[in-house]
Amino acid sequence: MVGLNRNIVRAILLVSYVLLVALIISGISALIGYLNTGADRSKMLHTEVRKVVQYLPKVVWKPLKNEGRPMDMENLNGFQKDYLDAWYVRHMAYKTNLKVGIKDYYTDNARVQLYDFIAQNKAQNITIESTTLKHSPSLEFFSEDGQLIVITDKNVVEYKRVLKAEKLVLETTEMSTYKIAFLLEDGFWRIRHLVKEVSEDFRCDVKTVTTNALSIKGINYYPQATPWDMFGDAFSKDIVSKDFKIIKDAGLNSIRVFVPYDLFSKADVDAPSFERLQQTLDIAAKHDLKVVLTLFDFYGDYSVLDWTLNQRYIEKVVSKFKDHSALLAWDIKNEPNLDFESRGKDLVIAWLTKMLEYVKMLDTMHSVTIGWSDTKSATILKDMVDFVSFHYYEDLEALDSEIKRLKKEVPNKPLVLQEFGLSSYTGFWNPFGFSDQDQANYHKKVQGIIARNDLPYMSWTLYDFVNVPTKVVGMLPWRKNAQKRFGFIDENGIKKAAFTHISK
Repeated sequence: MVGLNRNIVRAILLVSYVLLVALIISGISALIGYLNTGADRSKMLHTEVRKVVQYLPKVVWKPLKNEGRPMDMENLNGFQKDYLDAWYVRHMAYKTNLKVGIKDYYTDNARVQLYDFIAQNKAQNITIESTTLKHSPSLEFFSEDGQLIVITDKNVVEYKRVLKAEKLVLETTEMSTYKIAFLLEDGFWRIRHLVKEVSEDFRCDVKTVTTNALSIKGINYYPQATPWDMFGDAFSKDIVSKDFKIIKDAGLNSIRVFVPYDLFSKADVDAPSFERLQQTLDIAAKHDLKVVLTLFDFYGDYSVLDWTLNQRYIEKVVSKFKDHSALLAWDIKNEPNLDFESRGKDLVIAWLTKMLEYVKMLDTMHSVTIGWSDTKSATILKDMVDFVSFHYYEDLEALDSEIKRLKKEVPNKPLVLQEFGLSSYTGFWNPFGFSDQDQANYHKKVQGIIARNDLPYMSWTLYDFVNVPTKVVGMLPWRKNAQKRFGFIDENGIKKAAFTHISK
């Protein structure tokens, strides 16, 4: 008996040790991930500003009809780079109340006003997070000696968040016109004189697109061997085609696919990742499936100064695929409300607003939505989206009433249950989990609720996965193992009991 008790104590100590180590590793991993998401560039030396692509607002020059010396494209491009860097340095100075880089992009006289403004804000504990999203400059004058430039920059779209003691006190979007003179000094085009001539509030009219979201009977999709890495080097057209046939034959008509930000934002439109997405849409069209493309997958930095980079990513993806016959809708971001606590709810919503507006500006034909993680957040920006998407992994007993509540709060737009599912994982890390039959019963019940409410849906997900990347759910084994078993088809390619209820 003593030996048995000793073994029990050892087992408890061992399990406790494993759990403690797992929690410590998870905490360290989460901290490192948070710190590496959106590095703070306020510490960047001014000599490095020119070496990093960090600020890319849309710039459309008026035809060159300036007085003085003719301007060639090489000189114009060099000048534009310094001009945008001057804006970037100014935004960074307002955000940090530091003077880093100002002397390289503003002459002595022009610095005085900036320094006074920074000192005033610092004294009052005010910071300004700002950016410009669009410029329409015209070259007015280029001196014969190549040392002086004068431009008029009309309809500059400026966004600002004014914070006092780190609390938001003002948020505004303006459209302004500037008259600016530059001097060439030490190889830099420095702002000598800047005058804001006109400024007014700017609003982007967002029009609702008539949507066929009501017809959605779909599923979230990753290939079984490459979950969360669909468009990497292991991409296979044959695998995608085989899977899409399974989906179509199961009675579904649509899929949801995720476009990772890091992979696509850094690539040109003729890069392999874009070609693989093109092939995915082509295969979907071949199998008569419609596609919801979710943008900004694995993006977690909403910093205002990055918004111009975010919009260039949107521009590349949306412009290339907006005319594809398989495209059903754009989903701005997956579960952005999960970032409310770490990034700030107001900032995340402001970011969503600007990204949604930009997608709608580029594509006036397709619907736009946001994939909220729960029903509580689903009504945020309900007047801007074309249909309201929500995920549901909570108690099924409340689902029917939550759907009815949402229909009352959003009476004029379709609702889509964009993610739902149940893991069939049982094992060492969850000995009291759900069985394959429990999972089947769950999907049968959900489909009954869906049918009663005439609700469009996209389940999670086609396959059980062998490997789940740590970046998805962290390092905790009970979370990773649970995430592996949400599929309708197991890791050996055998349809599970739930497959009978994959569609209503």
